[in-house]
Amino acid sequence: MAQKNDKNKNGIISHGLVAENRRARYDYAIGETLEAGLVLSGTEVKSLRLGKAQITEAYASPEKGELWLINAHIPEYLQANRFNHEERRPRKLLVSKKQLAKLDQEVSRAGNTIVPLKLFFNDQGRAKVLIGLGKGKKNYDKRETERNRDWNRDKSRIMKEGGRG
Repeated sequence: MAQKNDKNKNGIISHGLVAENRRARYDYAIGETLEAGLVLSGTEVKSLRLGKAQITEAYASPEKGELWLINAHIPEYLQANRFNHEERRPRKLLVSKKQLAKLDQEVSRAGNTIVPLKLFFNDQGRAKVLIGLGKGKKNYDKRETERNRDWNRDKSRIMKEGGRG
């Protein structure tokens, strides 16, 4: 599901990818993924439309019957002066009660982590987060992932040259 950014002449994203956590698939073995809505203030949406957000250090946590996105960085919107938002405030994620119960059970029982993978605007212009249920990888798993990635890169290079390795 590759999403391209549709920017207008002012560099504002109408729909498409805003931020991606590429390190998550390296640090975690991602199982199930889920698309969740995001509760934002007006200045946060404007800042996201400029494409300036970071979710590399963020995680989601089920607390008090709700799902929260913790430590996601959405910078201040410069034209908003005193009506601006906090950059790293906890943001509520919108999921159904059934999905929340399942995520809560997986986190508490199996010791998994809820990791945000992508932050994007859907076709209706709503901010969404793709979250995944991840289990932390050990160092040897990470080395194996690197080895496989390097081999696939070399393999594609050899195939591109026509097998004249």
